Amino acid sequence: MNKIEHIGIAVKNLEESNALFAKLFGKPHYKMESVESEGVNTSFFKIGENKIELLEATNDNSPIAKFLSKKGEGVHHIAFDVTDIEAEIKRLQGEGFIVLNEKPKKGADNKLVAFLHPKSTNGTLIELCQEIKDIS
Repeated sequence: MNKIEHIGIAVKNLEESNALFAKLFGKPHYKMESVESEGVNTSFFKIGENKIELLEATNDNSPIAKFLSKKGEGVHHIAFDVTDIEAEIKRLQGEGFIVLNEKPKKGADNKLVAFLHPKSTNGTLIELCQEIKDIS
């Protein structure tokens, strides 16, 4: 793993949370994106070298909606940048971690992503992220 890529925070209302975090950070979000496959709208803030991703559910069946109903608003996951996501998935499986998706999928912010089950990481959802390289 190279670095913390971002910290994801589940929110009930993205518009209100964007205003709140803009006041907190002293600057507005730089990007918003919908990820239909995950049922989520996202908003990104950049703070120095770090990013914060706000996540709002777009339907009642999305993982974020389920998280909010169980735990309320707050830190949802920590994402780590990796160079080779498929190799990292295999390595972590070999170390005994439970990988929620064995094949990476397209996530927000031009990333391939995979998640580790919180049961195998002391209750913290871990996201692996690899930048999608444009091969043109």
